[in-house]
Amino acid sequence: MGAGRFAPSPSGPLHLGNLRTAILAWLFARSTDRDFLLRIEDLDRVRSGAETTQINELASLGLDFDGEMLRQSDRLPVYLEAVERLKDRGLVYECFCSRKDIAEAGSAPHAAPGAYLGTCRELSPSEREAKAKNRPAALRLRSQVNEFSVHDELFGDYTGAVDDFVLIRNDGAPAYNLAVVVDDAFSGIDQVVRGDDLLSSAPRQAYLATLLDYAVPVYAHVPLALNSKGQRLAKRDGAVTLEEITEQGLLPANVVAILLESLGLPSTSLQAALQAFDPAALPREPWIVDPENIVQQLMPPASRNR
Repeated sequence: MGAGRFAPSPSGPLHLGNLRTAILAWLFARSTDRDFLLRIEDLDRVRSGAETTQINELASLGLDFDGEMLRQSDRLPVYLEAVERLKDRGLVYECFCSRKDIAEAGSAPHAAPGAYLGTCRELSPSEREAKAKNRPAALRLRSQVNEFSVHDELFGDYTGAVDDFVLIRNDGAPAYNLAVVVDDAFSGIDQVVRGDDLLSSAPRQAYLATLLDYAVPVYAHVPLALNSKGQRLAKRDGAVTLEEITEQGLLPANVVAILLESLGLPSTSLQAALQAFDPAALPREPWIVDPENIVQQLMPPASRNR
């Protein structure tokens, strides 16, 4: 039937929003008889020990995975081979623009916010040679479209911009959009469940998948967990990681219960939630988290207000 996946970056402990997305990815996969795979996206932002911590946290919630774990840092030659396939078709070019160059070009009239406007797309060989003396080149996709449409199980049909996005950064590291597309295809992942902040990336990734002759996965971009100010959860918001919450005397099962409750699902167990799971009934709005209230809510009565 295919597979779903959870793919954290090992930059630190998982917070409530990450854990909620992991549970949702598990529910989507298991409710459709798919395998559920774990991939560690460690091409950047790696903190020593974080991978082991995250794996242990997911296990403590009761999430089980199939097959072998994939680690992106083990797969660099595979990403480069995919870029070579695109190069052979004239779909890759060198880009020497800095972030400042791109930001200034994007502020021009009629420019789409954040889009790359193709500054280096038609450089001559002599121009490329001259620029290479001052700055190493990134490799960009020579896109043949301006937009691409995908279908999302929660958002419906979605059309987003596709620019000449980066495939290989100028430090030689594969870019996110390339790596996830190659890895999903390699692992047979045909269902991608992740935070809705990545919805705008889906058209780029789906388009790249078609260029590489990969099947486009089914997408489900789920609402994020936000703080009371409408910002993504962060350590400054208080006890938002599993480690911090359990240090206050709570159990991982308590955390699972509150996460399931936030999704409108039975909070007794993951299996009970799986039996009741219906994507159409999921909340569409962000989950607003007040860590202090959550901890107080879960704390045994005798331990409250000490």
